[in-house]
Amino acid sequence: MTASVRRVVVTGVGLVSPLGLAPDDLWGGLVAGRSAVGLIEQFPTAGLPLHHGAEARGFTGEIDNFGPLEAETKKAIRKGLKVMCRESQMAVAAAQRALHDCGLSGADRVPERFGCVFGSDYMLTLPEDFTSGVAKCRGPDGAFEFDRWAVDGMPLLNPLWLLKYLPNMPASHIAIYNDLRGPSNSLTLREASGHVAIGEATMTIQRNAADVMLAGATGTRIHPMKTVHALQSEQVALGPDDPTTWSRPFDRHRSGMVLGEGAAVLVLEELEHAQRRGATILGEVLGHASRHAADRLNIGLRRKALGLAMARALGMARLPGGRPGHLHAHGLSTVGGDRSEAEAFGDLFGADATAIPTVAAKANFGNLGAGSGIVECIASLWALRHGTLFPLINHTTPDPACPIRAAVSGDAAGASFLSSSVTPQGQAGAVVIGGWNIGA
Repeated sequence: MTASVRRVVVTGVGLVSPLGLAPDDLWGGLVAGRSAVGLIEQFPTAGLPLHHGAEARGFTGEIDNFGPLEAETKKAIRKGLKVMCRESQMAVAAAQRALHDCGLSGADRVPERFGCVFGSDYMLTLPEDFTSGVAKCRGPDGAFEFDRWAVDGMPLLNPLWLLKYLPNMPASHIAIYNDLRGPSNSLTLREASGHVAIGEATMTIQRNAADVMLAGATGTRIHPMKTVHALQSEQVALGPDDPTTWSRPFDRHRSGMVLGEGAAVLVLEELEHAQRRGATILGEVLGHASRHAADRLNIGLRRKALGLAMARALGMARLPGGRPGHLHAHGLSTVGGDRSEAEAFGDLFGADATAIPTVAAKANFGNLGAGSGIVECIASLWALRHGTLFPLINHTTPDPACPIRAAVSGDAAGASFLSSSVTPQGQAGAVVIGGWNIGA
């Protein structure tokens, strides 16, 4: 006899986003059609062709950004901030906010049954971490003298420098601060990280290795080195027009992505465990998948990867009619990326692809890197709770190559949503999440 599958529900959320540090802030900005794009203030951009992005301006790294904390946890996090880069700080803040939101206090947690899966981008050091060491190794003519680095340069590096930029540090910090001794893992799958983290955390609970899991991801493109990397290797929106209109998912006049930053966490919990403690249930993970597709030159096949991931997630979810209430698109706003995604929708849903309302929060805040996916899932969760969708802003001229049904204010959110993401290398993730007691 086959044992019943353990059901996994969402009982808490936390985020750091360009639209705010609380789900209601995010929701309010999306419903109002507000763009978070503005001048980049974190570093000088005078030598770059790009001067605008979507910064999480509400996140300053101060301890009050981390939500309500017990005294010992606050002390530990404040002490640890010096060995966290901004991405790790945002990750910890989102996790602490999610833990507070779920209402599962430290005294009621069983550490061995509580784990964490966290995704991130590749993490790069800031130039100023090396500035003094490099300056020390310049010769009389100002040129850098490599043979002096080991003796004169390296001693000026912070001894704990490397700990700031290891991609496994978000999960490590979060587990240590909250005594989470259950399964832990770190993923570095760029934009696909968040959806894959949700899937892995769900499977961890379903195989009875944990009762509660944090599934999160953090990322940034607002960074001196990453911004340059994006400009060199990806299609980034530029131009003399209003930067708040640059991110135009699926629009005929889209010209590239907008760069942003953010982090988000879902608290996932086994249903009966959540019900026993009287938790507020926000939704249920009905399906999830991770797929990869690339050609023999290792160039990502985004249409195929997305199609495979979404098909598997929907097959697992077994929705009535096989259709979700709405689609939350990756919506990167690149010419090729959006076309590949729209084609994947068509492959999956056929003519119905133009009937299912589609949102893309990247229109409001750009590409948050690994942080995008779960921030977008929270946005769609809030849409399910409110029963209506936020509009797909900046979609003013439909592109015949991207036949979608762009959501407008007042569209019904339905009882479930499909959210997906894909990287340029062809790694895709997808999740289907259903609302809880909708219409009750």
